[in-house]
Amino acid sequence: MTAPDARLRRARWVVLLFALVATVSTALTGGLIGIFGEDDARVAALGALGVALFCTTQAGAVYAVLTPWATETTRHRWLVAFLVAAAVSVPLAGPLDADDWQTWAWLGGPLAGSAPLLLGRVAGTALATGALGVSALVGWWTGASVPMYVGLTLINAVMVAALCGVPMWLWDLLVEAREGRLAQARLAATEERLRFARDVHDLLGHTLSVIALKTELAARLATTDGERAGREAEEARSLAASALTEMRQVVHGYRAVDLDGQLDAIRRVLESSGVRCTVTGPEQPLTEPVSTLLIPVLREASTNVLRHSRARWCTIDICRGGEEVRMTVVNDGATGDGPDAHSSGLRGLADRLAEAGGTLRSSRSGDVFTLVVAVRP
Repeated sequence: MTAPDARLRRARWVVLLFALVATVSTALTGGLIGIFGEDDARVAALGALGVALFCTTQAGAVYAVLTPWATETTRHRWLVAFLVAAAVSVPLAGPLDADDWQTWAWLGGPLAGSAPLLLGRVAGTALATGALGVSALVGWWTGASVPMYVGLTLINAVMVAALCGVPMWLWDLLVEAREGRLAQARLAATEERLRFARDVHDLLGHTLSVIALKTELAARLATTDGERAGREAEEARSLAASALTEMRQVVHGYRAVDLDGQLDAIRRVLESSGVRCTVTGPEQPLTEPVSTLLIPVLREASTNVLRHSRARWCTIDICRGGEEVRMTVVNDGATGDGPDAHSSGLRGLADRLAEAGGTLRSSRSGDVFTLVVAVRP
């Protein structure tokens, strides 16, 4: 996964802190009660070690799993450390305050509840079942009530699974949505490149083949029929000059693509990404110089909507007022780390518009971002 933006980092920290509190606090609270209730100092010290190892490695495992850009090796090491600490906690924390408090049930519950979230459905379910079995054995070993141990472990497991499962599921959806938007933006750019490549191939493919044949013929005739070889070379030169002119026209057309077609394409891209898009075009067709100035800004604005916001709607309005043409792009879902007046893309476009006598202004009110462009026909 690509490096996260500030908004995704903040969302990750919210989910991470919630998951850590739900998992670690349960084991830590139950463990501390058992430690302080134990009369034997040696048993209390060993139990404290077991609880500390369990909580520390569990926090590390949750952190690694909720960090999509962490390496697989890091996740594997933390998960193995957590499983080892859970196994070690049985003899260390199991005897803690065994007469009055089911200490290990408060560790086994978070282990069983977080196992499917950390290891996956199959392996996690197997580990959760094993944790319930171990809890029953600890209850039998310490002479406590086995049903009480198993019941408390099961209650803690369900509680931890419910508290952690929902935010982790929402986190996965958030990451997938972000990757989907980035992929959609890349796909739109790729489709445009492919369209341009097809235009160039259709334009130059036949012409270059003819030029190659004529130059080959001129080379063969150079020693036997110089006059005809000269004519063939001149025709090849004429074809090359014509192809160069046509190529320049294609490039110019690519840069100054039809404004209506670009508006329709951007609307379809935004709506396919889940953004409701309303487009209001000019009542009269705009001149080519004006369209050429507006289209790069329109592309940059739509890219920013996809990459730097969680927009649900976007409006694009182009109108002629007095002696200028004004384009306004408004979207919701803007955040402080999104595009602003200091965005390099918008700043470069603002400089380009200024050279042509136009202006570009951007502002944000709450989560609504507004981009206004004014150019003179």
